[in-house]
Amino acid sequence: MRYELMLPHQIREAIAGNWPVILPLGVLEYHGEHLAVGMDTLAVTRILDHLEHEADIVILPPFYYGTASYAVAGPAGNGTLDVPADRVMPFAQSLFTSLLKVGFRNIHGFIHHQTENFAAGMPTDLAFKFAARQAIFAFLEAERGEGWWGDAAMADYYAKQADKADPFNWIQIHPLLNAEAIQQFPFDHAGEGETSLMLDLCPEGVDMRRFSAKQWFTRTAQKASAETGRRGRQLILAHMRAVMRLDKPRKKAAALRKKVPVRKKPRS
Repeated sequence: MRYELMLPHQIREAIAGNWPVILPLGVLEYHGEHLAVGMDTLAVTRILDHLEHEADIVILPPFYYGTASYAVAGPAGNGTLDVPADRVMPFAQSLFTSLLKVGFRNIHGFIHHQTENFAAGMPTDLAFKFAARQAIFAFLEAERGEGWWGDAAMADYYAKQADKADPFNWIQIHPLLNAEAIQQFPFDHAGEGETSLMLDLCPEGVDMRRFSAKQWFTRTAQKASAETGRRGRQLILAHMRAVMRLDKPRKKAAALRKKVPVRKKPRS
């Protein structure tokens, strides 16, 4: 369900059911001459077009304005927009604080940009990760008072770290392609992997007639195919289901979905 289309009673239903609330994260960045500049974010949003037809999830409007950097190409005539991470972080903290105040406790951000070494992090995902921690700390202190973690009621904290009851699991940031998927699918920038994903998920964002091999990072795009993209899509969906514990499609919201427009199911 798209958050912007939900009515208040539907939001309350999602809170009561602890539905995953998903924030698509990304950037607007030059991806060679053959791919749309929104590729990193479109990969997330178009995957969610598939997931929303099988699971009870809330999809927030996407955030496109991350820290792209000019490492790939300068902005002039190429389209890259770069918002420094120190400007992104306050926005992200305010957003997460608002979501916690609404009542959500199962928030997930998914990002594709610069995630090849996600454990170390890059500016955009680090800004959102840090903002999530700051928002949770501030929210808990305001709600439970100083010393909340040291209270006797938290004695089982370490035993519950892997459980969603741990407040620091309320907001999680994930790579679109995890390490396991990267071992099975080409991870690149505007090469075979990303071009294949776009051919499957967003073909209108690809024009191979414009392809140029002048840049080293685009050269493998000549091997791209929608079939390879579909394989990547399945790996991503499996990863999303696992981290959000959506192993079995849920049907509790069937009646609500009839009242909330959802996008037409994408082609398989």
